[in-house]
Amino acid sequence: MADLKPRTEISFIETFFCSAFAACFAEFFTIPLDVAKVRLQLQRKMVTEDGVSLPKYRGLLGTVATIAREEGLSALWKGITAGLHRQFVYGGLRIGLYGPVKTFLVGSDYVGDIPLFHKILAAFLTGAIAIAVANPTDLVKVRLQAEGKLPAGVHKRYSGALDAYLTIIRQEGLGGLWTGIGPNIARNAIINAAELASYDQVKQTILQIPGFMDNVFTHLLAGLGAGLLAVCVGSPIDVVKSRMMGDSTYKSTLDCFIKTLKTEGIFAFYKGFLPNFGRLGSWNAVMFLTLEQVKKVFITEVYYD
Repeated sequence: MADLKPRTEISFIETFFCSAFAACFAEFFTIPLDVAKVRLQLQRKMVTEDGVSLPKYRGLLGTVATIAREEGLSALWKGITAGLHRQFVYGGLRIGLYGPVKTFLVGSDYVGDIPLFHKILAAFLTGAIAIAVANPTDLVKVRLQAEGKLPAGVHKRYSGALDAYLTIIRQEGLGGLWTGIGPNIARNAIINAAELASYDQVKQTILQIPGFMDNVFTHLLAGLGAGLLAVCVGSPIDVVKSRMMGDSTYKSTLDCFIKTLKTEGIFAFYKGFLPNFGRLGSWNAVMFLTLEQVKKVFITEVYYD
């Protein structure tokens, strides 16, 4: 009697394209929240003559509404081209490399559940490698998102993603495309470790609970859990990264951190926390749900006698 053993055998290339597609799909539907998050993070204290602080953007929905009202609905998709570039490269690499790196760390002969530490380390390494390659796309995305409504007669810095790449190279040199690489590597390595390792672990834990199966509901819970942990851990680094990429006046990561702390206090590093969670939580839910479904195309059933 034949023993049917389902087995998933997906190559790096197949995993890369599955991950890239899922990441781009999630990016398109959640980028308005990312635009709101970037505007909130870049916002500085505005003080009137009587000393009253008047922030332009207030809260997730308020920021989205303000941008839509002042700049039109299309402004909520600012940076989408660069965002898709980023997700294709970064999303494909960080997830595509995760499995092979886990295997490398524990050894190809390892049997059983991979320890959490190795999952975290594997995701940390793949996040760092992937964003080191994809930093130019991230920079252009932030620059395009950071630009609000301009006064009459004032021209935009960039007409689009391609123009932004070329303008940055022309004005800041090729190395300018890697502006903010330090905090970006730190941010994405940490967030990737939080996302992938926690998704992996939460999903594994849920599947051990009687009644739970490897289905959409489990993927949704694991994705939301991964998003929450990623925001809690990565928000301060994310703020520094956005500010360095949106404003080239900072001398270094430490300079940006100290100036932000001195002028705005510790809570400035959690600006945009709710839209960040709304963004990352929903992004992770959509991305992992899509990824799990797309991967099924490559699932093969192998029969053993």
